[in-house]
Amino acid sequence: AEEQLFHFFGQLLGIAIRADVPLPLDLLPSFWKTLVGEPLDPDVDLQEADILTYNYVKKFENIHDETELEALCAEIASQHLATESPDCPNKPCCKFTYLTMTGEEVELCPRGRHIPVGWENKDVYATAIRSLRMRELQTPECMTAVRAGLGSIIPLQLLTTLTPLEMELRTCGLPYINLEFLKAHTMYQVGLMETDQHIEFFWSALEMFTQEELCKFIKFACNQERIPFTCPCKDGGPDTAHAPPYPMKIAPPDGAAG
Repeated sequence: AEEQLFHFFGQLLGIAIRADVPLPLDLLPSFWKTLVGEPLDPDVDLQEADILTYNYVKKFENIHDETELEALCAEIASQHLATESPDCPNKPCCKFTYLTMTGEEVELCPRGRHIPVGWENKDVYATAIRSLRMRELQTPECMTAVRAGLGSIIPLQLLTTLTPLEMELRTCGLPYINLEFLKAHTMYQVGLMETDQHIEFFWSALEMFTQEELCKFIKFACNQERIPFTCPCKDGGPDTAHAPPYPMKIAPPDGAAG
């Protein structure tokens, strides 16, 4: 059942690309990297995905002597993440275990619960935690199902031509509204001009909106959370090709009173 859900999610991504209707998703950059087959950066991607684990690993990597290690273990013990050392009952120590992203404690190596972290193996401990998170971020089984769903809608060869950021923008659009871009893709119907006073009032009002308010306006006008970040036409205007919901159309009033 879970595999079917990931497959369906991949289909949704493909439909968003084909229909040019962005999905309002805020996903980690590591997701898009894994989707297009780009390797993750064990430093940058860990920091973006889990700043607490990143800082935790860095503390162990930056220790200079055993005194600092003891102080760090004492700090961790105060947060209930460390246990007492078997050699010295009053001295706290860490074991080769860590919490997964779902909060489950796992062993970082065989019999990890019985292996204390010391000066000799602290770097191995830090590397093991980093590797655990990298495996969780890549989740090959899940991404295989997502790709299968995506491949049922669009050719997977497309992924080899796009960077992770381009893939995200093609699928999710921009998380903010560019008013100048929207102006360039607005059509004024018969009898209206951009210089009309009420049209100028309209754009002035939108310029005072926050991004949150602009997103609500787009939802009202287009029934979409976001709008595509590109359009096939070069300069807007009525004689060039537009991708829906472009161009935005402003019509004259219905009644004779104006």
